[in-house]
Amino acid sequence: MNKFVLSFELIDSPLLTIAAIVAAVGVAVVIVWSPRRIVRTLIVGAVAGVVMFLVAKILEAMGTFQGPLPGAAVWWGSGALAAVAIGVVGICRRPWVRRASGVVTVIAALLAGALGVNASYGVTHNLAAILGVQALDPASLPQGGASSGDPATLYQRWEPPAGMPAQGSVSALTGNTKIPTGQYAARDASLYLPPAAQVPNPPALPLLVFMMGQPGSPDPTALAKALDAFAAKNKGLAPIAIVVDQLTAPDRDPACADSAKFGAVSTYINQLVPQWAEKNLNIIKDSKYWVIGGFSNGGSCAVTYGAKYPTTWGQILDVMGNEFPGSEHVSQTVADVFGGDANAFQANKPSSLMAAAPAGSYAGHTAVFTWGSEDTTYGPGQKANSEAAQAAGFTVLTYIVQGAGHTGEALDGSLAYAIPALAPALGLAAPPS
Repeated sequence: MNKFVLSFELIDSPLLTIAAIVAAVGVAVVIVWSPRRIVRTLIVGAVAGVVMFLVAKILEAMGTFQGPLPGAAVWWGSGALAAVAIGVVGICRRPWVRRASGVVTVIAALLAGALGVNASYGVTHNLAAILGVQALDPASLPQGGASSGDPATLYQRWEPPAGMPAQGSVSALTGNTKIPTGQYAARDASLYLPPAAQVPNPPALPLLVFMMGQPGSPDPTALAKALDAFAAKNKGLAPIAIVVDQLTAPDRDPACADSAKFGAVSTYINQLVPQWAEKNLNIIKDSKYWVIGGFSNGGSCAVTYGAKYPTTWGQILDVMGNEFPGSEHVSQTVADVFGGDANAFQANKPSSLMAAAPAGSYAGHTAVFTWGSEDTTYGPGQKANSEAAQAAGFTVLTYIVQGAGHTGEALDGSLAYAIPALAPALGLAAPPS
């Protein structure tokens, strides 16, 4: 499929507005074309919209969506189906102009509904992310710099040179730059380089390895936006970020663990990715400056890995993660990932890993937990894990995005808080006074 189509912005673009206007105009044309049937046509549309609303609410109550639906998503879906029904009425009645208007109405309404629901969640910004494919240009890896000095004081020592780019770059780690995946069928990762990494003789920078949610893909859009915002206020400094794939496909959940069924996802992310980054990127070699992070499903992997491998990951960023991997389908995860061993499943929970760690394992480690105030599905688990991390010796920071659920609004708000909050531990900002 054409790269332009795959990478076209779906949320922060006028496409939704255009589709909604076309659908509304089509509805108006169908209705006014036959004034004697206006009431009947409106009733058809209203009934279709109400049915869609009730179905969505019933499915929500059944837990089909693994949490509350964004309110706007319900209204976009209901409104779209109402418009589609009116469009169908137009298709079924002569003359051909009215039928053509009905066809346009149906197409525009379906597009507006899909875009509106997607915008309500606010996470998948392009068709590539929805389909779980990569549409970025291949990465050109930067040359190493000659940086020296204490990484903790980088924010003091660094002065950006003339000509430094204003924004970071995003690209695909594919082909010659693909990270070896070992016994795991990972989709191509994405790379974010901040402005300070794109200049001659760049400084060594912290590393952030990030995972998105399920369904999802290694889409760097939300993370790059937050890192660019931080870099703009901090002389172009930000972590070098790799967005990796912990799923292999949108409908698969390896539950963050190596398994015969799904492959060695943990080995890939905790061994192969850091090894590749050390060899190929100009990052600080001290793992104190390495962050493991993620959103939703990726957040549960992040806190699991940070708890399990404290010598690999110095900091944790858990954005609205599950309380533990596989929390939505426990029995299936026990069977598929842990070979029916419920004790192994229990031992792999973040709270269990933290409780079992030797004293002092997490000294100097920061763990950031965020969630939306309306996220009744994942919020309680985030609170529980933050308390477990506090008891285990992490320096814990929590942030609640007020008025937000498990959506892109909360993701953006979380990252806007978390990147600056972690910056002092990464040498990118002064310690809090």
